[in-house]
Order: sequence, then C-alpha cells, then structure tokens
Amino acid sequence: MPEPEILALQALAYILADDDRRNRFLGLTGLDPEAVRRLPQDPAGLGAVLDHLLGWEPELLAFSEEIGVPPALIAAARRHLPGGDMMD
Repeated sequence: MPEPEILALQALAYILADDDRRNRFLGLTGLDPEAVRRLPQDPAGLGAVLDHLLGWEPELLAFSEEIGVPPALIAAARRHLPGGDMMD
C-alpha cells in the first residue's frame, strides 16, 4: 500500500491541477488558498483531501486510474490518517 501521506499529496496535486476539480474542492470545503497551502503539513487535512475523493466516485475512479492505484487502496490509506477510524 502506498504511504497514506504521499497518496494524499498526490490527490491534492491531482485536484489542484484542474480548474474544475480545484473549484469544486474549494467550493465544497470552504477552504481559501492560504488554507490549501497549509494542507501538506496537516495530516488531518490530508485525510480530508482523501475524504473529498472518496465522496465522489467519478473523481475517485479518475484519480485511481491516473496514478494506477485501486480505489480500495485509497480507502485503506485514508484509514491511516487522522479521522480515518471514523470510516469503520
């Protein structure tokens, strides 16, 4: 399984690389650009990034395909970040 933090950073980069994905993420989370810049240093924030992907299957599947990691491994990685125990 990929390291959860690395996977979440990849997910954040994936989200931010596309205007539509970025705008949807910012709109749903209410984060401002400064808060987004702090996410890489915040394990709970990284968990929230994975929550965002796990909450919308088309985005999850597209990300999964892009990085070559099955969606189940993304969900498993989420469990290893703060707040992930609430998924059970």
